[in-house]
Amino acid sequence: MMGLCSMPGKLAMCCSVLASVEILDWNTKKQLCFLDKVEPNATIREIRLMFHKLYPRWYPARQSMKLDPKGKSLRDEEILQHLPVGTTATLYFKDLGPQIGWTTVFLIEYTGPLFIYFLFYFRMPFVYGLDERFTSSPHPVVKTACITGDLQLGLRITSIILFTLLLLCEAGNFSIHVALSDLRRNGSKIRKIPYPTKNPFTWLFFFVSCPNYTYEVGTWISFTIMTQCVPVGLFTLLCFIQMTIWAKDKHCTYLREFKDYPSLRMPIIPFLL
Repeated sequence: MMGLCSMPGKLAMCCSVLASVEILDWNTKKQLCFLDKVEPNATIREIRLMFHKLYPRWYPARQSMKLDPKGKSLRDEEILQHLPVGTTATLYFKDLGPQIGWTTVFLIEYTGPLFIYFLFYFRMPFVYGLDERFTSSPHPVVKTACITGDLQLGLRITSIILFTLLLLCEAGNFSIHVALSDLRRNGSKIRKIPYPTKNPFTWLFFFVSCPNYTYEVGTWISFTIMTQCVPVGLFTLLCFIQMTIWAKDKHCTYLREFKDYPSLRMPIIPFLL
């Protein structure tokens, strides 16, 4: 039959045609490299690693590969032969800039505020130090100051309770991230429904789709009450609005992808929102 290889060896050669990948700068359209003899079943991640060998300063996490300069970035798991390209594929590279790991982001986001709070918390006795000579003074102003000191003690006890709540929310946030990462062990890309585990902090999955956002909002509410700072309160409000938007989007995605998704769950606040 015309168009087919007649011998097994030639048939294997026809079925394993190697591809070429041309990588251009997304802005200037200048050719950065030309990858020859690329396997057709190579993934975008493998192409990024090849590109990284030629340009060590652009590590894979910093790379964005696109089929069109103004298009969306290709995912790591996408396969070259499944893309709408011929034997010579043209990809457009964009430098995303230095990337920071999620662990670093988490530590910067939470360690900074906690350190500042501890700094003022433990230095309060030195800032508002009491002089025993004034505790028995008959002057009303001094007596008012003593009463204020008692109120401060009550506020400090409240702060300890709130700080304990903050730590619990942080532990819950960490536990949820661990549970979500366990869903994709060994690099699996299959999406699954997250369920509670033996860890009590994950039991919030019974009621909400994104308990990590719930715990994070709890953290910032606790921090706002402890600091009694208006800018922190405004930041907490903006965080709650943004995380609610993200939680609703993820909740809708779960409902769309999984027909058996638990009906009791809400996006971020149990039974309400």
